[in-house]
Amino acid sequence: MAERSRQTEPALNKDYLRPEDRILWETVARTTTPLVKKKLITTAADDFRELMQAMEEKPVVKKPAAPVEKPARPKKALAALSEAVIHPLDRPTHRKIAKGRIDIEARIDLHGLTQHEAHGLLYSFLVNAHARGLRHVMVITGKGRSRGSEGILKQAVPHWFSTPLFRMLVSAYEDAARHHGGHGALYVRLRRQTQQGFSSGGWTR
Repeated sequence: MAERSRQTEPALNKDYLRPEDRILWETVARTTTPLVKKKLITTAADDFRELMQAMEEKPVVKKPAAPVEKPARPKKALAALSEAVIHPLDRPTHRKIAKGRIDIEARIDLHGLTQHEAHGLLYSFLVNAHARGLRHVMVITGKGRSRGSEGILKQAVPHWFSTPLFRMLVSAYEDAARHHGGHGALYVRLRRQTQQGFSSGGWTR
């Protein structure tokens, strides 16, 4: 009999819930708050999407770059250049150059050139010499005497030296010694350029 009663009992499996188990499960389910992790993730994604959309719709206003102001050249420096005076070469320096105690560091020969050619070539020569820090150079104009009149370049070069373009380069000049060409050549002393350049007091003898 015992053997028959065991055979008539239903076989239990993992999916089978007894009545008391079902009642316990339903009680727990009613008191449990559902998880919202998935909802939170979705909400964060939505917020990020809305933020990106708002940034795309809102125009980005770039601040205009501040204009770069070029340093203005001091008025005093310009006034000093326009008022620069060319002096005759002092006698001690003239004698030292003539005797070779002061070197003639560079020379230029303007023979056979027109005034236009000579002007451009002379200015380039003096600018280059000044940039190299030279102090004493010689300019050969040629006497150019014809029928008692002096040469054109001999008259033109001293006039050019008196213009603002040359005054900022030339400090003094004088006819050369006889063995260096006499009245057909000029000893020229260039100005020193200090670290201030064109600033007030930047150009000296």
